[in-house]
Amino acid sequence: SQPQICRIIKNKERILSEWHRNGDPERKRKREGKDAALEAALLCWVEGARAADLPVSGPLLQLKAKHLAESLGRPDPEPSGGWLARFGARHNLASKKPPAEKGDAEQPTAEHWAGTVLPGLLHSYALSEIYAYGETGVFLPAGSPSKGESAGDRLTLLLCANADGSEKVPLRAVGESPRPRCLQGINLGQMPWSYRASSLAGMTAPLFAEWLQEFNEGMQRQGKSVLLLLTKHEAHPYFQLSNVRMVFGPPATALAQPLDRGITSDLKGHYQRRLLRWLPAERGTEQPTLLDALHMLAQAWGDVRPGLIASCFCAAGFSPSTKASALTLAPGPLSQEQLEHRTLVDKELEHDEEPAEADGDEGTAEGESTGEPLAVQPCPSEREVWGSLATLRRYLECRATSPDLFQAFYELEDVVHMVSAS
Repeated sequence: SQPQICRIIKNKERILSEWHRNGDPERKRKREGKDAALEAALLCWVEGARAADLPVSGPLLQLKAKHLAESLGRPDPEPSGGWLARFGARHNLASKKPPAEKGDAEQPTAEHWAGTVLPGLLHSYALSEIYAYGETGVFLPAGSPSKGESAGDRLTLLLCANADGSEKVPLRAVGESPRPRCLQGINLGQMPWSYRASSLAGMTAPLFAEWLQEFNEGMQRQGKSVLLLLTKHEAHPYFQLSNVRMVFGPPATALAQPLDRGITSDLKGHYQRRLLRWLPAERGTEQPTLLDALHMLAQAWGDVRPGLIASCFCAAGFSPSTKASALTLAPGPLSQEQLEHRTLVDKELEHDEEPAEADGDEGTAEGESTGEPLAVQPCPSEREVWGSLATLRRYLECRATSPDLFQAFYELEDVVHMVSAS
């Protein structure tokens, strides 16, 4: 109609400006989102991320939208997948391909890694500043806790350690249940492990981004600038961080991933050993709960010796003597006998000869001479001992002020195991 034509002519410059800004020549209607402030903030973040050559994936976009919604005080801070899809269509994000990743974000070939990348990294970083990150799956005991208490049948573990074995980052486990009943009432911030949830207990880009941000903050507190070696994966987006430099290894992960050289298998061996020595009759439960499994995994991670970690890094070529020919210097994987030898951490206590039992007359207490019997405290049963340890652990779970307190408790638990087995 004539009035519509007049309005178009009158607003010609504004319409053309918005059309060029959108960049989608096929778009015929301008549809605004319900939350213009959230969309403007999210679009500004996307443009800034792409200007810095950072890839923006759907999961990361959803995580950032959630954080922005919380900061803006929205009542429902969880943007749906449909909202993100409409947001991307309105701003033509699908056709705006991010620039090619450069430098560390690229995945080198095995030859380029061994001849150029690895020697350069060893020249720039000390072994204590080189960290390897990896993931592995473990299974919970069959028929372990009842419905609502478990995280599913499987957990994904996030492992990270440095090349000289001086630091092992606390374990992070990913399960299926977002709020397991057995973790309620626990001071989760002071545990020697952490727990997150995702579909099918798998690793996702938002979970990795959260872990990476916490790792970077930890290095900031220590005043360290470190290298983080990891495998290229869709759940491992590349970030430029203040204290952590991400470097992707070559496709042949066994060539450059130290965790696959024996560290992961050693952890699983210690975990299986602790599961096998679980005694239901003494502990009063049928199977370990998710909480019990998380503590056992933390103990197993602590059982992995620094010497084993250093040797696995060395087997992957991370040695100060590594030069241009790193491939020839990296020995093959550790043999099964070597791995079994390294996993033997429980040593038998050396017992001195027991003192000879005193004769009845020599061992008579002063009170017995008067004929008054002494009240002898009976030795507690193993079930009573394990019940006391469970009470102590629960107290620490609720009142602990530092994850380091659990190390002393784990050592006490191991001593009780040794005594009961002797």
